[in-house]
Amino acid sequence: MKFTCYLCASNLVILGICAAVFAFTGFDIPLFLSFGVPLIYRSFYAVCGVSALFLIYALIIFKPFKGLK
Repeated sequence: MKFTCYLCASNLVILGICAAVFAFTGFDIPLFLSFGVPLIYRSFYAVCGVSALFLIYALIIFKPFKGLK
């Protein structure tokens, strides 16, 4: 479970870096790495969306910040 959370968080960090590069330069890294194939491009974004939903689920169910004051 911990490994999955780390994997999902790193996936979203990579997505954030790609979004920042696209915002500042206009160069779309996922589109370039998928050689313009829309299926691969959209699959990457779908996996990132599932990663975000899983992290929200993990934060709600496991409450990792409950003991912090």
